[in-house]
Amino acid sequence: MDAMEMVARLMEVSAVTAPKSLGENFVHTRILSAGEVDKLAEAMAAFGRKTGKQNFDRDAKSLLGAGVLLIGIKDARPVGLRCGACGFSSCDELARQKKIQGEFSGPVCAFRLLDMGIALGSAVKTASLLNVDNRIMYRIGVVARDMGLVDWDFTMGIPLSVTGKNVFFDR
Repeated sequence: MDAMEMVARLMEVSAVTAPKSLGENFVHTRILSAGEVDKLAEAMAAFGRKTGKQNFDRDAKSLLGAGVLLIGIKDARPVGLRCGACGFSSCDELARQKKIQGEFSGPVCAFRLLDMGIALGSAVKTASLLNVDNRIMYRIGVVARDMGLVDWDFTMGIPLSVTGKNVFFDR
């Protein structure tokens, strides 16, 4: 196992063990193989051209030679607070909603999205402590779902790089 794969595995541990609402875990992780990362980069550039959305090609270029960890949530039940943060008056109303398929699948309980955010933060903290360059990227998650690499409701990608300059910033 190389150093970047070891860091990605430790990032998975950080994501899975991060605090979750009610102690319920709906967070999923997946490390992509080098071949999958190459296909993902190609698909990101194509997705940007097809949709006319900006910077998919730019982010695709930054994946060359990078590792990628996916973090997402799937089938996350509402927490039960009836807080309205999801846009519905009750958790029961949210649970009755038909999932809208787009770049992500929703609606989703806001607290479950916060759980995912905490998992993402825990994972990138681990990479940072181990001096591996990284960045949370929305575009990676969108295209990973579009390609069928994962079937999660909400997905983000974290590319990893070990070079003299962080290729995910100052592009």
